[in-house]
Amino acid sequence: MNDSGRSRSTGSAAGSQRKDARRNRQTLLEAAATVFVTSGVEAPVRDIAAKAGVGMGTIYRHFPTRADLVIAVYRHQVDACAEAGPVLLAAGPTPHAALGRWVDLFVDFLVTKHGLAAALRTDNARFETLHAYFLDRLVPVCAELLDAAVATGEIRSGLDALQLMHGIGNLCVGADSDPDYDARGLVALLVAGLRQPC
Repeated sequence: MNDSGRSRSTGSAAGSQRKDARRNRQTLLEAAATVFVTSGVEAPVRDIAAKAGVGMGTIYRHFPTRADLVIAVYRHQVDACAEAGPVLLAAGPTPHAALGRWVDLFVDFLVTKHGLAAALRTDNARFETLHAYFLDRLVPVCAELLDAAVATGEIRSGLDALQLMHGIGNLCVGADSDPDYDARGLVALLVAGLRQPC
């Protein structure tokens, strides 16, 4: 094999390894998020490893400290919520329906992220960075969904994405302390109320 063939083969193998590493990291983050929701952010690392189907050493290789893991899970959940917006908008059937589905995902994130946020409050600088990341990623997605629904005449104009997200967040707060509190039902009423009167 000549040198160019070898370098192509080496580059292909390296690319494949990077893809595998990304996939492994994704699996770890999804497993950690699931365990955090059910058992809290102080859950034993062995539970996360078992859920992901890997050894504990693999988790520590990717995330040397619990704070590293918590921050990565938080960012992963923000990214998943942000990436879902355009996909839902493209899938239809209407921008208002896409907004409703995205808000459902946002509610899931808000209800599950409280433990993550609380775990990070001991390190204010890191928490503030994450909060800025949350706003930078999610406010434009919410604004895009609102603008699309306004453009089709489904909802009234003049709605501010950040204010809507604050309103949704406030409706989700009760879910922390009361298992019977129906945050999703209240948020669904809020989204339904955005519609233009017929």
